[in-house]
Amino acid sequence: MFHPALFKGVNVVVTGAGRGIGLEVARQFLDCGAHVLLHGGRTPPDSMPDFLTEAIEEARAHVVYADFLAPQGVAEVVRRADNLFEGVHVLVNNAGTMVGRFPAGELTDEQYETVVRLNQTSVMEVTRGMLPALRRAGTAAIVNTVSISALTGGSPGSAIYSATKAFVSTYSKALARELAPDGIRVNCVSPGTIATDFHERYSTPEKLEATRKSIPLQRLGTAQDCAPAYLFLASDALSGYVTGQVLEVNGGQLIC
Repeated sequence: MFHPALFKGVNVVVTGAGRGIGLEVARQFLDCGAHVLLHGGRTPPDSMPDFLTEAIEEARAHVVYADFLAPQGVAEVVRRADNLFEGVHVLVNNAGTMVGRFPAGELTDEQYETVVRLNQTSVMEVTRGMLPALRRAGTAAIVNTVSISALTGGSPGSAIYSATKAFVSTYSKALARELAPDGIRVNCVSPGTIATDFHERYSTPEKLEATRKSIPLQRLGTAQDCAPAYLFLASDALSGYVTGQVLEVNGGQLIC
């Protein structure tokens, strides 16, 4: 794993950090010495993992809850970051979800707008809101979560979700070019099929097993498999000459 002081003195914001990949990314940043603001989703959970409780008590971690569908949801996260940090060195835009599987002919305007707002618009809004703090940091990194479905189109019922992830991928490449003069690198992590509660909600066990068999490494990924890619792309020491890229983390799923 990475050196425990790799991110010492570094301020990190992770959206969608209440569970799954986002929570694991936050944990690994904390393990490497970072000061982390976690966006924990809309509402507090019944309980927090021990590592997070300990980090909050030590003032190494802070949690903000905000609904990105609400008018002031993104603004609340930006305000909290501005209150905590003089500058933000790393922004991880991880918030988003499929919402549901919607056949093309049955998709409602409300469903469409919800998927787009959560997965696409919120990334733009968080990035826009955090840019002053990222610029104040001197050098900074943005790491956005996309998906293997941005390339494949996903499976039935996920067309809009997949399209929003493709938007974020292209948006990130454009930002990488635009923000390079400010010393801000922009990259994406693109997870394949990862065994989190995302797929427990949106995929059947039969579908997941069929996917597993098709993956060269013969297993689904885990949040622990994905998180190091975010830390790699966030670190100037490890990836200071990497920007505008999409790092695929899928066990070889794309080559099949």
